[in-house]
Amino acid sequence: MADRRPIGVFDSGVGGLTVLREIVRRSPTESTIYLGDNARAPYGMRSDAEVLAFSTECLDRLAEHDVKAIVIACNTSTAVGIVSLRRRYDIPILGVIRPGASAAALATRDGQVGVIATPATIRSHAYLRAINDEDPAVRVIEHATPTLVPFVEAGELSGPSAEAAVERELAALLVPTDTPIDTLLLGCTHYPLLRPIIAALVGQQVAIVDSATATASALAELLDINGLRSRDIGDDDAAGSTRATHRQLTTGDPERFHTLASRLFGSAFPDVERIDIAVVAR
Repeated sequence: MADRRPIGVFDSGVGGLTVLREIVRRSPTESTIYLGDNARAPYGMRSDAEVLAFSTECLDRLAEHDVKAIVIACNTSTAVGIVSLRRRYDIPILGVIRPGASAAALATRDGQVGVIATPATIRSHAYLRAINDEDPAVRVIEHATPTLVPFVEAGELSGPSAEAAVERELAALLVPTDTPIDTLLLGCTHYPLLRPIIAALVGQQVAIVDSATATASALAELLDINGLRSRDIGDDDAAGSTRATHRQLTTGDPERFHTLASRLFGSAFPDVERIDIAVVAR
C-alpha cells in the first residue's frame, strides 16, 4: 500500500536545500518537510556534544510530523551523530556522507581525492573512512574550511568577498605537488551553492562531487526497500494520485531563508514557517 507520509529533511541551515532539490527531482511524488536550524548555524565550529543535542532536538520535531524517513542533509550532524540518531527513532535515517563518499570514489581517476568540510566533519574523519571503505587505494586529503558556511547562510554566493574566501580556504589543497587532487568532494551541503566560484578556482582538471544527487538516489532505493513509496508501482498520477506537498521550517529568519531558497526552487517556493526549538545558544 502507498505510504503518503512526508519525508523529513534536516540541516543546520539552508545548505540542505541542495539535497532537498535533488530529492524533489528524483522522487517528485514524495511530500517533504524541511527543517533548517538557522538560528544556531553553523554547526561546524561547535562541539560534538552541542551538534548531537541540537540535531536530536530538530529530529524530534520532524518526528512529531509523522515522517516516514529522515534525511540528515548536514554533513556535520551525519558525521557526529548518525549512529546515535538511528538508535533513537524507529524509522529509516539516511545521512549524506556514505552517498557522497561512494560518488567521490567512483569519480577519481588517479586516486587523489580532496575533501573540504567543516572542522567538526573533518575532525570525525568520517569521509576518510567512508571513501577508503569504498576503495582503500584512494588517497584522501581532508581540509577544514570554516569560513564558507557563514557566506552561504548570509546569502553571499558571489562577488569579491566570497571569491576571496574560497580562494583562501582552498589554497592548501591546490599547492602544486607530484600527486595533485583530481577530485574535490564538497563535504558540506552548503558548499554546492558556491560551486561556480569553486569550479572556476580549481579548473576543469578537477572533478567536483557533492552528495546531493547521490543522497537522493540512495533515498529512493531506501523507500523501495522498505515499502515506503508514496504510490504503488503502476499508479497513474493523472488518475487522481495525491499531489506532493512541501513545507519548510526554520528556527531563524523566514524572510532570509525564503530569499535564498527561492534561488534554488524559483518563485513558486512556498512560505517558510518559523519555529522555536529550545534556547538559542550564544
